[in-house]
Amino acid sequence: MTVSLSTPSARLQRLLGRMSMYRMLVVLLLAMAAWSFVLSLAGALFYTPSELAATLATAVVSTLMASRVMGLLFRTFPQTDSALITGLLLFFLFWPTTDGVQLGWIALAGLAATASKYLLVWRRRHIFNPAAVGAFVMGVTGLNAPVWWVAAPLMLIAVIPAALLVLYRARLLPMAGVFTAVAAGIVTVRFAAAGEPVLEGLATAFTSYPVLFFAGFMLSEPLTLPPLRWQRLAEAAVVGVLFAVPLSVGPVFMSPELALLVGNLLAFAAGQRGGISLRLRSSRNLTPSSRELVFEPERPLRYTPGQYLELSLPHPSPDGRGLRRIFSLTSDPADPATVSVALRVSDPGSSFKTRLLALKPGARISATSVGGDFQLPRDASVKVLMVASGIGITPFLSQLRSAAARDRDIVLVYAASSVAELAYARELADLGTRVLVCTPSDPSVPGWTWLGAGLPDGAALATAVPDAATRTAYVAGSPSAVAAASRALKAAGVRRVHTDPFLGY
Repeated sequence: MTVSLSTPSARLQRLLGRMSMYRMLVVLLLAMAAWSFVLSLAGALFYTPSELAATLATAVVSTLMASRVMGLLFRTFPQTDSALITGLLLFFLFWPTTDGVQLGWIALAGLAATASKYLLVWRRRHIFNPAAVGAFVMGVTGLNAPVWWVAAPLMLIAVIPAALLVLYRARLLPMAGVFTAVAAGIVTVRFAAAGEPVLEGLATAFTSYPVLFFAGFMLSEPLTLPPLRWQRLAEAAVVGVLFAVPLSVGPVFMSPELALLVGNLLAFAAGQRGGISLRLRSSRNLTPSSRELVFEPERPLRYTPGQYLELSLPHPSPDGRGLRRIFSLTSDPADPATVSVALRVSDPGSSFKTRLLALKPGARISATSVGGDFQLPRDASVKVLMVASGIGITPFLSQLRSAAARDRDIVLVYAASSVAELAYARELADLGTRVLVCTPSDPSVPGWTWLGAGLPDGAALATAVPDAATRTAYVAGSPSAVAAASRALKAAGVRRVHTDPFLGY
């Protein structure tokens, strides 16, 4: 029997995956800005609608204009969504005003923030959160100290759900949880030590400090995060301490924006220190609906089998999917001259995929980062059960091709809508991987076991893999397929399940 592919979690992931992370941030920040106007009109916010409007317009227009200018100077396509996000973040950091001089300083903060994306780089790698740079420059010069007015209590009505959506989409809830616990905990202890009741101190931590906004919209900035989960948790803890403890070095006092910049430096040290440039070597059709692209990196790329690569392809008139997309690496990291990815091809495709698939051999493309924790256990004696659905086979190819898979007990359950959609079937057969294939008809691959159409349910999985309960499972594919496979694995007695849902599948 097979399992149902529809769950509330999978439906939410599909919904969020219809737009890029950057477009989603723009929408949520605009919704929060709109809520601030509602509060102002109701008399529930200290600032007037005109002050909010003037500050919002100044912050957004300054970052949009600066982005255009920097794009011309550096001969790149201006990234409108990124500029909007930076401007909207600055709107929530500086005191709303209609004063011309103060608005000028806010515009200067927008310019500093935008310029940092182009100037504060190392080997074409972005280092610092732009909004934090703009806020820090204004604060350290004394021109216009950021006040983070977004911490107003009633703003939490909009901030909390928006931050949760961002963190859920980015799979950063654990990191945000560590930061929130550390920062709020320290603030509460500080107030308790001063004689304030613990509950009142805790309430103050969330209603007077921008803890939740910071976690959801500043700390989570994707280009300034370290690649691995444990590194992100460690960074969150360090930033949480700096955020909550009143420190100073000479005339420079610790602030939320400075705490974040310190965290950005830690992330930079832990990640790929330098930009990633790739030259397209070749491409090939894997199945009627999937394609593999093979690149040569300008410099050897450090990654672990199972990780992903975020490609960046600036182009005119991008759609809601944006200018960057994440793809699982399919190549073996032991081959420094080869970096490959595979993707699902649809018609009509996004503007990004259309441009990507139109690239000719020799074309160059950049990548922003490598990351992900979808990695095999370090202990080679741990038995592994892989479950792939459709193009979800890609992270497993990198793992199975690498030395990490040697001398391991691995079983792969591979589901596809048809035999023709079994990507990498020949490679898997040549690797000698034990494959349990789930297709409407038997592909008749020597050594493979056919289980019929659709992902097996718990009972069928336990029958096909009798020792499933002793294995560590890895699942990749569409959100609905990952949710279904996870349920089946748990029903079969598997206790350790690692997932890699492909948003925008």
